[in-house]
Amino acid sequence: MMRGRLALAVWLLVVGASAADAQQRTRCELVQQPTTRASGMVAPGGGQNVFAGGGVKVVCPSRSITLLADSAELYSNDRVFLLGHVRYDEPRLHLDSDFLTYFLAEERLFAYQNVRARLPSGSTMQGPSAEYLRAVPRVRTRARMTATGRPTFQIVERDSAGRPQPPVTVLANIVLMDGDSLIYGSGDVVIRRPELSARSDSAAIDTGRETMRLIGNPRVNGTRGRPFTLTGRIIDSFSRNRKLQRVIARASAVATSEDLNLRADTIDLRVTDDLLERAVAWGPSRARAVSPSQNLIADSIDVRMPGQRVREVHAVRSAYAEGKPDSTRFKADTTDWMRGDTIVALFDSTARRDTTKAPPIRQLVSTGAASAYYHVAAQDTTERRPAITYVTGRQIAIAFDSSRVSSVVVRQQTHGIYVEPTSDTTAAPRPRAPAAPRTRPRP
Repeated sequence: MMRGRLALAVWLLVVGASAADAQQRTRCELVQQPTTRASGMVAPGGGQNVFAGGGVKVVCPSRSITLLADSAELYSNDRVFLLGHVRYDEPRLHLDSDFLTYFLAEERLFAYQNVRARLPSGSTMQGPSAEYLRAVPRVRTRARMTATGRPTFQIVERDSAGRPQPPVTVLANIVLMDGDSLIYGSGDVVIRRPELSARSDSAAIDTGRETMRLIGNPRVNGTRGRPFTLTGRIIDSFSRNRKLQRVIARASAVATSEDLNLRADTIDLRVTDDLLERAVAWGPSRARAVSPSQNLIADSIDVRMPGQRVREVHAVRSAYAEGKPDSTRFKADTTDWMRGDTIVALFDSTARRDTTKAPPIRQLVSTGAASAYYHVAAQDTTERRPAITYVTGRQIAIAFDSSRVSSVVVRQQTHGIYVEPTSDTTAAPRPRAPAAPRTRPRP
């Protein structure tokens, strides 16, 4: 009995002790359990070590900390080691694990094996190991948790009315959570939100400002409506009131959807109600938009796609459009093309007969130093070779019907050429308009 009381007294001394530079911080106390067994010994160099089993409970009233475990080892250098069904509770963190070491002087925890943590916001962490640095006045202003061994974080966010939103899942080789809002992931990062999923080598998330940055082979996939994919070297996303609004990819950016493939140095996607509404691409290497019916190249391209279906594509400055001629009525050996300062492509996105197919092109309009080279059916209906038209003017508008050229309107035409195919093999070769370059030289 005397030995047990002595052990208990030593325990109180050890748990309540502080490092000399901490100047006797407030104590932690053992709450005696009926099954608790404790013993003490003098540590080499002085001080006392205490060992306890049979169910251990320690409380630190000034810190609002409660520690529970099957067994504990307490050392005179302000270190407590807990093992077996460990539970750590404080106002800012609840943590369970198989093993835990609490460094009192540093206000630092290290938990490992089957670690499960929960924050007051409802956010959780699960993984093999975690280090937690408590927020303590004059030591650190924010709590920090570093989890290794590919942990999984479930981040709970709330809207402006305080309602919890579906959690954001972050999975990575290493995850650092700084305070309540800053999250950093490193090593094969996977992020899942209700409206998108993302992967990258590393990631930084600020839930307070509602921003996210992905670096190193980033890839974002839209999961609502008609899916899309965005890649680049760096991708930033911005939300408001926990709803995604904008995603920007920089350096070798590529955006792909069922209707369109967009490439540029920078691509800026705008999202409304979790659906992609607009895509803007630009950069020194020029922007390229590829659809099933048309290819466009320009300094910048603006794609309007309400309901996540392409309706308008605006190609601005030194624009060039190229499409395949109608192959059902004739066989052409070159493509149709159009160029100008600005080209606007209009698509029939209201046709919902088959929503799995890309909307057909309805009109192409080139404005400013406009020119066009295109094929039409020859006047001889038995002729399989097309007639060729080349025109220039201030504005050229080409209308399509079922992806076929149905009419061409030229405003302020400067000149034009129309060539019909001929069956006279002795005639001189027919004149042909020169093929347009892939990109127009800059002025």
